[in-house]
Amino acid sequence: MDNDRSELRWGVEQRLEFIEFRLFWEGHVNRSDLMDQFGVSVNQASTDLNRYIGFAPDNMVYDKSARTYVRGSEFKPQFLKPDASRYLAQLRSLADGIMDSEDTWIAELPSYDAAPTPTRGVNPVILRSVVGAIRRSEAIEVKYQSLSRPEPCWRWIAPHAIGFDGFRWHTRAFCKMDEMFKDFLLSRIISTRGVEASEVTDAADEDWQEHVTLEIAPHPELSESQKKVIALDYGMRDGKATIQVRRALLYYALKRLGLDNNVAARPPQEQQIVLMSPITGFPQGSSIESEG
Repeated sequence: MDNDRSELRWGVEQRLEFIEFRLFWEGHVNRSDLMDQFGVSVNQASTDLNRYIGFAPDNMVYDKSARTYVRGSEFKPQFLKPDASRYLAQLRSLADGIMDSEDTWIAELPSYDAAPTPTRGVNPVILRSVVGAIRRSEAIEVKYQSLSRPEPCWRWIAPHAIGFDGFRWHTRAFCKMDEMFKDFLLSRIISTRGVEASEVTDAADEDWQEHVTLEIAPHPELSESQKKVIALDYGMRDGKATIQVRRALLYYALKRLGLDNNVAARPPQEQQIVLMSPITGFPQGSSIESEG
């Protein structure tokens, strides 16, 4: 059997990755798993399992009593890098109704749920118009309802990116009315009409191009044991962690981390982390609230 990965077709390699995913997370895999997931024949499923054994003979053994392949004691991933964040992200997407159980490779879902997040009413036609304008370097005329105005108004914007603040999706765009780059919530764009060529590019958006490094550490008033567990929570090394964020997204990042207000106003057990150095120079238009 040819064990040269460079010769594998994409579909074959995907099925081998699926075998490894099931072995790592579920501990077992069989032909029916491949047949159900990819719609392949019995012979193809058998070929894929044998091919995987050729690449990683110590990764799985056949359990005759259970009539399935099980993870070997010397298991070492060959086709994927096991990622807890991706696994948990799939659970979160399932809980939010973004994914169906058929869309995930997880066979036996653990009992799970998540704090509900309100569904944002982004119109797919509006999103298509914004994404199209970004791709074609166009400006579009949008009817936008801000909270700083009682009624929606038409304005020209030149979008260059899509952003997420942790709860809501927005487009980063140059507003011709205010002559500055701002964030516009996609759910508050009621309709679009005009389209024209735009010479404004993301290169002109200095706050989007510039990155800020946030250095966080456990709250100094926590006990040593508490500091250690907070360091584990945030993947810190040597008692600190660094986070890169675009300056245009700085407001949202600090808000999500609970660092947007006076940290001294909250008990250490609630605040948990602090900034190791102050952040200055918040950009105009970085907060959706500035536009309403």
